[in-house]
Amino acid sequence: MISRRDFLQASMATAALYGASGFGNWSRLAAQQVLTQDKLLEFDTFGNVSLVHITDIHAQLKPVYFREPEFNIGVGAAKGQAPHLTGAEFRRRYGIEDGSAAAYALTHDDFAALAQSYGRMGGLDRVATVLKAIRADRPDALFLDGGDTWHGSYTCYHTAGQDVVNVMNALKPDAMTFHWEFTLGAERIEDIVAGLPFAALGANIYDAEWNEPSEIFAPYKMFERGGVQVAVIGQALPYTAIANPSWMFPGYSFGIREERMQEVVDEVRAKGAELVVLLSHNGFDVDKQMAARVQGIDVILAGHTHDAVPEPVVVGDTIVIASGSNGKFVSRVDLDVRDGRMMGFRHKLIPIFADVIAPDADVAALIDTQRAPYLDQLTEVIGHTDADTTLYRRGNFAGTWDDLICQALLEEREADISMSPGVRWGPSVLPGQAITREDIFGVTSMTYGQAYRTEMTGEFLKVVLEDVGDNLFNPDPYYQQGGDMVRIGGMGFSFDVSKRQGARVSDMTLLKTGEAIDPARSYVVAGWASVNPGTEGPMIWDLVEDHIRRLGTVSVQPSGSVKVLGA
Repeated sequence: MISRRDFLQASMATAALYGASGFGNWSRLAAQQVLTQDKLLEFDTFGNVSLVHITDIHAQLKPVYFREPEFNIGVGAAKGQAPHLTGAEFRRRYGIEDGSAAAYALTHDDFAALAQSYGRMGGLDRVATVLKAIRADRPDALFLDGGDTWHGSYTCYHTAGQDVVNVMNALKPDAMTFHWEFTLGAERIEDIVAGLPFAALGANIYDAEWNEPSEIFAPYKMFERGGVQVAVIGQALPYTAIANPSWMFPGYSFGIREERMQEVVDEVRAKGAELVVLLSHNGFDVDKQMAARVQGIDVILAGHTHDAVPEPVVVGDTIVIASGSNGKFVSRVDLDVRDGRMMGFRHKLIPIFADVIAPDADVAALIDTQRAPYLDQLTEVIGHTDADTTLYRRGNFAGTWDDLICQALLEEREADISMSPGVRWGPSVLPGQAITREDIFGVTSMTYGQAYRTEMTGEFLKVVLEDVGDNLFNPDPYYQQGGDMVRIGGMGFSFDVSKRQGARVSDMTLLKTGEAIDPARSYVVAGWASVNPGTEGPMIWDLVEDHIRRLGTVSVQPSGSVKVLGA
């Protein structure tokens, strides 16, 4: 008898063979340069339940350019597996033609040139159009938001998230989970959640004082869809209180809480759930491990690590779906649920090409209303990129946006060494393009953006690099916090991915002198986004704006100051 896992694998293979997943179709269409809205939204309706997923929007209401990573290194069992494939390797794995719209949307090669042909992606007014089309086909489809939604833009910062809340409410999600939202502060997030017209979920969000599940964030919600009892369980980022300032939300604790997850899955099954969906902000590798260890989850909708994967990854009896970031993609999953079991699925990663998908007029008007009070500030031109510079952030060790930020910190704060956090969010700027204040806020906006100046010994600098590196490259996914390596200005070093914590970092060199970093010597270090309370200094966006104004035209090429070994 065929096992359920083999059945699901066969289901995915059949979908790929006959184009039922949809990705193969739009990939081929893109290669032929005949993209249309109808073709992008085309879907062979299947089964009795539809899920629609978006995640990691980071407050991007309008279409953006967003370059996918050049480096996304997997370790341990994840090495060489999705989503740890990039560039040509990614295209070979998924049958994507060089130069196609799929290549532009999903990989980094020739990004600036392809952007001229295919344009911006995302925009919640275009997402609204996609949602309307899916709901017309499957009126009771569940729309689920994976979090990192109320964070990451100029208007989001100045409205404490209200602009994004207003627009997302108009799209009518059924549930969401959380991460960066907590950096609005406990009082603000609680105020917003109290007024949400949909479920705010987090099975792993606990009351820190009593070590009990939070009464504000429900662990799950039951829905009836297509005659099926569907349980949607929420999982906020387990590391929220470590990766972000816990003093901003002192009443909350998080964690992976694997045993709690099993308890919740068992509870919803006992209440009659025939389909169990985990709306997760764990990160993709953590989700794969959880799928292997927690029994009874049918679908995991993954978030946090910003991965866009054209096909589900099957782990045992669970399918894991990744829907990218910044509004670039929407995932649709149709499921055949019979006799309390998921028997098959069809999936499509829908690319939101802003020049192909028409904006929904009502949502477009609502977005413009949110932005109107700030439009002059948003659109003010601060400088320009030169003809050879693309500003981007994604990649395990480097991004030109952070190279620029690190250089600004070095010069504006008169430091020997600078640090920029390895966050993954932030749209790209093309060569020869104006850099606006909105662009700067798109890569710096947060509620603790002070640019500090301090002293660190060479020994302590190595400890910092080793600690952050382990958050990314620990072979056990449960010890991976997501994000990328802290960016460093003014210093070069080697990093061996294959080694254990304490032995990964070597050859630390002060770039301005070429001298080896002395463990006993103190160096002036400038950085930003410290999780410590009481951090003082100018806001990072003001500092970067001043730096760009002085430059006028920005020229940044990848620094090459980090040598990656063992990958």
